[in-house]
Amino acid sequence: MLKDYLKNKEVILASGSPRRQRFFKEMEIPYTVDVRPVKEVFPDHLKDEEITDFLAQLKAEAFENLESNQILITSDTIVLNDGVAMGKPADAAEAVGMIESLSGKTHQVITSVCFTTAQKQETIHSTTRVSFRELTSEEIVFYVRNYKPFDKAGGYAIQEWIGLVGITGIEGSYFNVVGLPTHLVYNKLIEFAKS
Repeated sequence: MLKDYLKNKEVILASGSPRRQRFFKEMEIPYTVDVRPVKEVFPDHLKDEEITDFLAQLKAEAFENLESNQILITSDTIVLNDGVAMGKPADAAEAVGMIESLSGKTHQVITSVCFTTAQKQETIHSTTRVSFRELTSEEIVFYVRNYKPFDKAGGYAIQEWIGLVGITGIEGSYFNVVGLPTHLVYNKLIEFAKS
């Protein structure tokens, strides 16, 4: 079990996301939360997973002088729609616009996770394809008004009402769409715990 490998390690999860924190609990990974403010801006020339890799690594830069037994985990998720990276909506109007642009199409959800210790840093990423049926304006407005998805990349959460009624298929990791490629994180933490 991963818990056994982590006996002498301290895992720091730099995320305020309740979904990511819940995943760590459910995978039985002991952790502490330490979120530090970072301006999430990336260079225009970056594409696809280069964006999430960059932002996950940028979040790690806020932590200096890690102890030798600490493993820092930072991450970032974007929705990629027709080559355009979508982060979190600023308000209801932007959330509605994001979901309207996803309606009736297939998009990608990309999550990068950066593992940092005093000795090394490694970043992994996962991409999942998600397909929506054609959504009505009423459905989109209902969802945004009632679920307020302003902390979600692309303006929606697959595990909420909009996902239940609107998503016709996914290709890849479901948990990656929720916010973390859990299988990859688990395996990479074993590697880091052993080193």
